[in-house]
Amino acid sequence: MTINYPNGKKFIPPSPLLKTKRPSSRVQHGKRGMRLEEEIAASNAFYLEREIAVIHKKPTPIQVVKVDYPKRSAAVINEAYYRHSSTTDFNGIYRGKYIDFEAKETQNKLSFPLKNFHEHQIVHMEKCQKLGGLTFVLIRFSSLNRVFLLESSYLSQFWNNQDKNDTRKSIPLNYIEKYGYEVYYGFQPPLDYLKIVDQLIESKNKRKGDHCGE
Repeated sequence: MTINYPNGKKFIPPSPLLKTKRPSSRVQHGKRGMRLEEEIAASNAFYLEREIAVIHKKPTPIQVVKVDYPKRSAAVINEAYYRHSSTTDFNGIYRGKYIDFEAKETQNKLSFPLKNFHEHQIVHMEKCQKLGGLTFVLIRFSSLNRVFLLESSYLSQFWNNQDKNDTRKSIPLNYIEKYGYEVYYGFQPPLDYLKIVDQLIESKNKRKGDHCGE
């Protein structure tokens, strides 16, 4: 099936990532060749089955253009367009909190390019955060086999300043290491990112308690 963007450009799906060598000094057990979104989906299935959280991949609506009927009982979509740009990849409910996040990967070893994001995604996360939601990005450095959770507020700082005074257009790895949280691989779930979300919730609750006590 051919899927095109609204401007008529043909959509070419990304090829699977190459298997990466696991550093011997790190205890990481990511499934080699598995994409980050697949690891998140497997983790979400684990959370759902055990009634820990309900988090799903957001579907992207398409406009069907051409359909063939090779058999009377089956229709085959041969051409379609994305109806509109998607916001973020995943959203759901955990511990009574709305969470909304994007998943991104890079082969870079020292920084994460901002060009991997889009303006509407940044705006969407900022609005969700303003209304009390937990918003973040899961970033995988594929060649290093490392995954980090970075709150969207830190991403917004880089995004909003990238055109000022020739500010760099990528987020350095050492910045992500300092202000983000590394998510380690396991068996079940394969990527337990909700452990980090627990820390974010507790941190926000503590700040709220400190503010009320003033």
